Amino acid sequence: MQKIGFIGTGVMGSGIINNLLKANYEIHIYTRTKSKAEPLIAKGAKWYADPKDVAEAADITFTMVGFPKDVEDVYFKDNGIFAGLTKGKIIVDMTTSTPTLAKKIGKKAETIGVEAIDTPVSGGDVGARDGNLTIMVGGSKSAYESLKPIFKIIGKSTHYFGSFGAGQHAKMANQIMIAGTMTGLTEMFAYAKAAGLDLNDVLQTVEGGGGDNWSLENYGPRILQEDFKPGFYSKHFLKDLRIALDESEKMNLELPATQQAKKLYETLVDDKNLGNDGTQSLIKLWW
Repeated sequence: MQKIGFIGTGVMGSGIINNLLKANYEIHIYTRTKSKAEPLIAKGAKWYADPKDVAEAADITFTMVGFPKDVEDVYFKDNGIFAGLTKGKIIVDMTTSTPTLAKKIGKKAETIGVEAIDTPVSGGDVGARDGNLTIMVGGSKSAYESLKPIFKIIGKSTHYFGSFGAGQHAKMANQIMIAGTMTGLTEMFAYAKAAGLDLNDVLQTVEGGGGDNWSLENYGPRILQEDFKPGFYSKHFLKDLRIALDESEKMNLELPATQQAKKLYETLVDDKNLGNDGTQSLIKLWW
């Protein structure tokens, strides 16, 4: 079996790695702090001190880190992934990042005989844990085809959109939709509470009608339980909205609803310093 490298062992990355370990893949990982990777090491993952070492050991290297700057560092620094790659290997960036950076990584990979794809995902911590992610792919078509068996382990559906950066554009479209469902979810609860309604009954009612959606089903119960642990960090969602609006501006496209969602998450993350809470913590602007 192919040896898999994985850089990024956060909420999402750990769920993916666990499923690959269950499928008996040999997994090589990197984290800045080894102690954070101990649960994965205990299950058989091999830890390395640098991304370069992971890239040297693995046939396929996945990355899933926080921000575009983290992606840039982990690929291009002296101890980064490109320093450890050799011809014939595959790199897969699952981070939600910029289409521009995905193109940069892809073009660099081509110069050294490496195949690259950008594969951001949707499904949150539950999707990563259960192997039910939706995977959006851009980049090398042949690499995508060869990785389908792995994608079937970690995801429920995979869609190829085109050349480098196309996967990132698809993820931006997804995040634009999520922005609307998250603002709708939190304003629904704010309104229902102000009206004196039973919030559990409201949740069940809306789930049974035309207002049902993924955010409602997955984050509605967490809000009512006052569970604000991150299935997806608010600071990362704000990053995504900023990328989406920046790309929209380049296409001369105005998205006023997404702009308003960005403002709300800026209040939550920048003003209230709640970026490490989950996206459902947006309700704290009302409660």
